[in-house]
Amino acid sequence: MLTQSQYTALIEKAISSLAFDPRFSGLYDPVVYTLSAGGKRLRPTLLMAAAQAYGTDPASCVEQALGIEMFHNFTLLHDDVMDNADVRRGRPTVHRRWNTNTAILSGDAMLTLAGMLMGTAADSALRRVMAVFNETALGVYEGQQLDMEFEDRSDVSVEEYIEMIRLKTSVLLGGACKIGAILGGASDEDCDAFYDYAMNLGIAFQLQDDMLDTFGDPAVFGKAVGGDIANSKKTWLLITAMKEDTTGTIAQAVEGRIPEAEKFARVKAVYEQLGLPERIAALIGEYTEKALASLASTSIGADARQFFESLTRGLATRRS
Repeated sequence: MLTQSQYTALIEKAISSLAFDPRFSGLYDPVVYTLSAGGKRLRPTLLMAAAQAYGTDPASCVEQALGIEMFHNFTLLHDDVMDNADVRRGRPTVHRRWNTNTAILSGDAMLTLAGMLMGTAADSALRRVMAVFNETALGVYEGQQLDMEFEDRSDVSVEEYIEMIRLKTSVLLGGACKIGAILGGASDEDCDAFYDYAMNLGIAFQLQDDMLDTFGDPAVFGKAVGGDIANSKKTWLLITAMKEDTTGTIAQAVEGRIPEAEKFARVKAVYEQLGLPERIAALIGEYTEKALASLASTSIGADARQFFESLTRGLATRRS
């Protein structure tokens, strides 16, 4: 198995090798801008590592890995438009640097490019790869729709939230792993087990993000904390606090009756009084163990198992 940094280097090389028709720089410059912003490159890493776990050279599926990263970044570009976000990874979002129409069209181009890259899979695997890719894409859209609907609801349950993040975040990790396993020649049982592994990993990953947005160290997290509270975003923390808080603080915060400057400190204090930092950490641990149990049911070798176990535990305890 390669190291995580070596998988990242493969995808970075593929990104830097992309070449587009200069006549249409207005369409493709935002694509390059978006992809060059960096990130964990987790999804392409999972795809290539899953393929290598079954003996396939990861370089042979780098186009599919780039396709999954292209798709991921397409969703971020369009999410920024829908959220009217100003900054992504420390830089102006595409619709701020250019304009909304450019962001929509360049995002459309990224979605098409992602499909084209996926479509270069060998004929023996192509139909299965594209089926997983298309199902994954629809799942992400369904999750985004739920997320938008939650903005106008005050009765969102924890179960609904977990389902939303399963769709919006986890299915893309699951799709990446399953496509990699297919390209590696894994059995149907192992493909499904890898999918389940990544689904649980994705839920743990998003819950960790939620926790870090409130309780992370900005110097380590890489961005300011408190955005979820400022926007009254329906996270596990807020949903749980809305149900359990008896002081009225959370209700006042959601209704906008707490001054913005005080909101973060007061809501965070309620979270701490309810023991939510410890409780969400325990929940992250549960989903991490579920992921590892699914991984243990595969037929991969010890070297591959160690890679995925290390990756999983690292993500579950990350601070950035």
